[in-house]
Formats: sequence, structure tokens, C-alpha cells
Amino acid sequence: MWRSRTNRDRKTVVCIACGTSVLRGEAREYDKEGDRWNRHGKEFEHLCKACYRGLCHQPRAELESLLVDVEADGLSRSEFLRRYLDAVEERYGPTEETERER
Repeated sequence: MWRSRTNRDRKTVVCIACGTSVLRGEAREYDKEGDRWNRHGKEFEHLCKACYRGLCHQPRAELESLLVDVEADGLSRSEFLRRYLDAVEERYGPTEETERER
């Protein structure tokens, strides 16, 4: 016999963005790969509804690999952002900011 789903929703999870503990039923699943429907072998992190609403919900294909390529130990924030912008322009062409500077 299948158990009721109501017990699952009584579990609390921690929002990865703000650190607030919320009931599982009041949270949204977050999958850094952007594919929360492919559930096999994954453990999901969670966001409270307020933080989830604040996310950009645009597709992010290739983002994780781009970040891994750019990332290095000990990089300052400005150096990381410079490398990220350079990598984006190399892969996808000039950004809107670059085009306005011309």
C-alpha cells in the first residue's frame, strides 16, 4: 500500500540562498543542472518561495561548464568576472555592454 504524501511535506529543508528553514512543501527544488525533471540519482537543494521568485528562470545550458572553465583557486571577484566576460564573448560573441562601448 502506498503511504500518504502528507508526511513528506512535514520535513524541513534549508534554503540555499538565504539559510531559512522552511517546510518541504513550502520550498522549491533547485537543480544546478537546470533539469529538475530528470530525477535519477540526484539529490536536490531547496529554495524558499521568496528566493525562488527572485531567480532568473532563463535556460542556462552550458553555464556550469563555462563556470568550471573560468574558475580557479584564489581568484579575486573582479578577476573572476573579467575571465567570465572574456569566456562569454569568446563563445557567444560581444555582449550588449561591449557593443555599447564601441
